[in-house]
Amino acid sequence: MSGNNRQALYKNNAKEQLGKEKRTEEIISIRKDKREEAISKRRNLKPEDDVEVSAGQSGPFDESMLRMTVEAALSKDPATQLAAVQQARKMLSSDRNPPIDDLISSGILPVLVNCLSSSEYPNLQFEAAWALTNIASGNSEQTRAVVDAGAVPLFLQLLSCGNMSVCEQAVWALGNIIGDGPHFRDYCLQLGILQPLLSFIIPDIPIGFLRNVTWVIVNLCRSKDPAPSHEVVQTILPALALLIHHQDINILVDTVWALSYLTDGGNEQIQMVIESGVVAHLVPILGHTDVKVQTAALRAVGNIVTGTDEQTQLVLECDVLKYIPGLLAHYKEKINKEAVWFVSNITAGNAQQVQAVLDAGLIPMIIHLLDRGDYPTQKEAAWAISNVTISGRPHQVQQMVKMGVLRPFCSLLDCKETQILQVVLDGINNILKMAGTITEEVTAEIERCGGLDKIESLQNHENEDIYKLTFEIIDTYFSSEEEEGHMAVPSSSEFAFGAPGAAPPAPEGPSGTGDWKFS
Repeated sequence: MSGNNRQALYKNNAKEQLGKEKRTEEIISIRKDKREEAISKRRNLKPEDDVEVSAGQSGPFDESMLRMTVEAALSKDPATQLAAVQQARKMLSSDRNPPIDDLISSGILPVLVNCLSSSEYPNLQFEAAWALTNIASGNSEQTRAVVDAGAVPLFLQLLSCGNMSVCEQAVWALGNIIGDGPHFRDYCLQLGILQPLLSFIIPDIPIGFLRNVTWVIVNLCRSKDPAPSHEVVQTILPALALLIHHQDINILVDTVWALSYLTDGGNEQIQMVIESGVVAHLVPILGHTDVKVQTAALRAVGNIVTGTDEQTQLVLECDVLKYIPGLLAHYKEKINKEAVWFVSNITAGNAQQVQAVLDAGLIPMIIHLLDRGDYPTQKEAAWAISNVTISGRPHQVQQMVKMGVLRPFCSLLDCKETQILQVVLDGINNILKMAGTITEEVTAEIERCGGLDKIESLQNHENEDIYKLTFEIIDTYFSSEEEEGHMAVPSSSEFAFGAPGAAPPAPEGPSGTGDWKFS
């Protein structure tokens, strides 16, 4: 297979598809660790309500209390009805096993939805909206019960009711419904949520309200199966371009996560984000002091450089690489991994972009993480190194070799993942093809660090591509028919891997976490 075809396989086909599958899994992982960054549903809790509900009760959610609450909620007396709806809301606001299914089964759901129309009683609308918000925060079946009861059109009407508390609660409820998936997202969009929602992005809006609005925008951008329409994206992007300047951390984090979802929607959506002008403001956020902001920004910018070489170049022209050393040396391993993934997408570009990575001094740091990072980071580093051997020119590959890449690269030949073995073997094969005048030194170093033994053992691998590639490497560069001098191991004075400025080689043996710090 020609070099150009192999490059296309990595950058435009396999790399894009497999990489994006990995990003989906990583997003889920990051969300679990940092719930405030990306949680799709939220309950509105008020701790004192839990005390009020349980006081004097043998069990705060017994059937008899539920029955009395439903009966009172049907009362024609406004005060009695308000008290009952408030009681239901308090049950659902409890932080201990809220009885969502019990409330649904009790028959109170249509009553709560009907209360949303009581414009003469805004307190009743507010309490009913709050209760429904918390029901919709449950599982998909519970969310669907709220939708099926006819709540969505009434929530949309409440967005223009003029009462800020009621408006905000309606926004929150709609956010939970949209967060259930693209089916309800598209339903809310069809009913016209977007313009009234974006109209709340004004200077004098309360900060808590704006946080909720931004979170709902995140949910609108989140799903990819299917992704939001181009018209929706075009409408949302100006709001995100405005919100990215906000000083509130919660708003900034959600804004950047929204951009990360949009940039994970393919090259067309990446281009739409670029044309919005937001990238120049997004890149500097990589240097933010808050880890949550950095994490979101790294994902968003990283998604952009999975696009075309032209899209990647635009990010490079925003001086993005000056922020990457700090992320590669970050104290959080997940940020190290994401930063290496980012670099791997740059090195999957063209030779000019590979040179930019070399000029920024990032390769020694990648090699260090290849050697000493945790396993997920090592895998990303393997992609970054292998991509250099595909996209780069011989002198660039030779420069990387002299920085000491071979030993830690060969160490990954012990891993069990077929895909990573393929990536490393491809990289070694390409290095040998491009070694030129240093071919003997390269083969000697591969043998000296145990790489040849590992390649030989992989000739028995069950995967056909793996054993064919190992045979090709051995037959071409390590054949016994070669001259004995070809296999001689030079002394350290004859050839040294590790140019000035490279990460110092670690002692032989299993790689650990290490405590190497990059200045």
